[in-house]
Amino acid sequence: MSFFESTAFEGHEALHAFNDQRSGLKCFIAIHSTARGPATGGCRMWAYAGEQAAVDDALKLSRAMSYKNAIADLDLGGGKAVIIGDARTAKTPALFEAFGGAVDTLGGTYWGAEDVGVTPEDLAYAARRTRYMAGLTGRPASSGDPSPVTAEGVKRGIEMTVKKVLDRSLSGVTIAIQGVGHVGARLAEKLAAAGAKLYVTDLHEATARAVAAKVGAQAVPPHAIYDTDALVFAPCALGGAISRETLPRIRARIIAGAANNQLADAEVGRAIYDRGTVYAPDFVLNAGGIINIAAEIRALAEGGAYDPDWVELKLERMTVTLSEVLDRSVRERRPTDVIANEIARERIAAARG
Repeated sequence: MSFFESTAFEGHEALHAFNDQRSGLKCFIAIHSTARGPATGGCRMWAYAGEQAAVDDALKLSRAMSYKNAIADLDLGGGKAVIIGDARTAKTPALFEAFGGAVDTLGGTYWGAEDVGVTPEDLAYAARRTRYMAGLTGRPASSGDPSPVTAEGVKRGIEMTVKKVLDRSLSGVTIAIQGVGHVGARLAEKLAAAGAKLYVTDLHEATARAVAAKVGAQAVPPHAIYDTDALVFAPCALGGAISRETLPRIRARIIAGAANNQLADAEVGRAIYDRGTVYAPDFVLNAGGIINIAAEIRALAEGGAYDPDWVELKLERMTVTLSEVLDRSVRERRPTDVIANEIARERIAAARG
């Protein structure tokens, strides 16, 4: 089977590779679809085991962004950038300026934003070389760090799902958060403020302990988060957390978190459904950040300012869409991820005409 016929590449429009020897930039930008608008998605910096791992991640994430943008009803397509490197030790202004130059060569078919390992401060260097960068500060259109809006959307989605499934508020509900980085830490704060009881973990255990101390949670080692007695399991780290190996250990009634590509494969979605656990599809639940970015791109296109009211309306609609997906799953007796994927594909196909 050729690369273009592979499952990983299926449906993509393009995959770009960039190598800048002066700065050390090694980067892939995947463009899944521009049917609804410019491909938009964050830039991730990670110490990948190899180039193929980086390519695979870029392709998976760009497809997820297409679905996320479509189901959030945004005039954007899906793309993703990944930079190979340790974000704790390999960042330099020159590297991100080179990244901006790479983005600029695509002529607006891709807009970048922050993701794992990348901050708005990093993107400010990229913006020196391209205008196709969002999630910045210091201008009327700026939306800033999208993490707080992502966390707010996930909190609302969890709250709605808990009410629908358990018929109770978040007060006293035990939630296990896997990963307390930019989004996970803010989500922990919001859930704790709503009265939830939290378990938290992170690959960087000092980070988990610091967040736990701040919000009154219990920090547990990364391998132990699956074995807690939580009613809600919230994956907020990297993808693939829910697999055929980890699912049997999860006792939660609900799986709902901020991570992208939470399911290791499609079979896991069916297994979650068959055992009676409710899964809030990740690309429905975690769309708050890209909604925030969409508001900035919209403002830039119109020469206006960032509109928080527009963002609020989209967040409200996102929660309604999640509710509709959960209801259809019950009514049609099908997994939630299958239904959400169908909705997204239908909207992308309609845009293609």
